Amino acid sequence: MFSHAKIETNTALLLVLALLTVAIGGIVEIIPLYTIETTIERVQGVRPYSPLELVGRNIYIREGCYLCHSQQIHPFRDEVERYGHYSLAAESMYDHPFQWGSKRTGPDLARVGGKYSNEWHVAHMVQPRSVVPESIMPGYPFLLDRTVNASDIAQHLRAVRKVGVPYTDEMIENARADIDVQQNPDADTTDFAKRYPKAVVGAFDGNPARLTEMDALVAYLQVLGTMVDFSAVTPQQLKQ
Repeated sequence: MFSHAKIETNTALLLVLALLTVAIGGIVEIIPLYTIETTIERVQGVRPYSPLELVGRNIYIREGCYLCHSQQIHPFRDEVERYGHYSLAAESMYDHPFQWGSKRTGPDLARVGGKYSNEWHVAHMVQPRSVVPESIMPGYPFLLDRTVNASDIAQHLRAVRKVGVPYTDEMIENARADIDVQQNPDADTTDFAKRYPKAVVGAFDGNPARLTEMDALVAYLQVLGTMVDFSAVTPQQLKQ
């Protein structure tokens, strides 16, 4: 058995033992992921984000929303009663990076989709205290003035497909058109709805004639927690 003094004064020995320790720790953590089938639950409904939702998610990350809002409901009674069904790993399987965490200066947003109207979200982003008087969140009115440049959205979908998000060639081919369809309530959404079930369609910022960052961010918020039918998810099924 080596003494601490011998290890700490021998650089080569210290390096070898450190690498061995890290290797053992990595094996212990990684191998179970390939052997436990329930690491990611088998649930129906989870799909890749629509192009507009994906742009909104990028804005959400850019503005640092994750610093005050988690997207992870823990399996505790108080959290489930307040926010809804506890978070499933499958819900974040296409997130790069995921938005978990536990920092909650503001409430958790894992189930915010469909909880409020588009108008509420816009008002909240412009002046948070107009709808939540006790809010300490800063306003983001500039999102209404920033036009989304979606000229490279097809390339963006191809890039995330390389890391495992299952965008099809059809989704990529129609990416730019799907953005316009989702923020125009008068558009023909038949094909779009087949590609992105449960996606909310609407003039999110109130003006379908323009495409703003507010449109994209609200589209993203409105889909959070809505893909999975939680009435069909039970702990017994998750164990199977």
